[in-house]
Amino acid sequence: MKIGQIVFTLFASMMLLATLRGQDAAPPSVDLGSRQTDEPTTSPRPSASPNLPDVSQLDEYFKESSLGKAADDRKLHVEWRRLANQAASDPEVIEAKAVVEKAHTDIEKRQRLRTYYDVYYGRMRAMAATAEMKTALDSFKTEHLSHINQPRVRHETDGALPTPTPNRKEHKENKKK
Repeated sequence: MKIGQIVFTLFASMMLLATLRGQDAAPPSVDLGSRQTDEPTTSPRPSASPNLPDVSQLDEYFKESSLGKAADDRKLHVEWRRLANQAASDPEVIEAKAVVEKAHTDIEKRQRLRTYYDVYYGRMRAMAATAEMKTALDSFKTEHLSHINQPRVRHETDGALPTPTPNRKEHKENKKK
């Protein structure tokens, strides 16, 4: 018990000393009682500069300016995805896709796919708001159509259409050597 009493006494005396010193820390010239709260404090307002553009002008500028190639590509991709989702739920597009699935031969399926891509990308192009998006949709359509062509087998019908460029992929066996 003596140790507990000693610790308590020591702690109490330190607290008392701290409060007494806390009052000594304030300089004698500080008068906290005479502060006037009646006066409203006014902060100086910055003067409006005549060469600053309006907020609407800034909005228009940032809508037109490019944020970089990656950001523009991402924005284009998001818009394309939105249009693709809307077009996929269109009844005419759904019917054209069902017709493709009912094809009996390869050439018949390729012809129906061309019709399907015309309908599908036609719907997306009609909903597109910007010329940039319409140009991108045209290139996507051309790319899709180029994958269904067979210019070496059916050169009389598919010879004039663009052919896809093959992507060379190395096999894992070749990479090990």
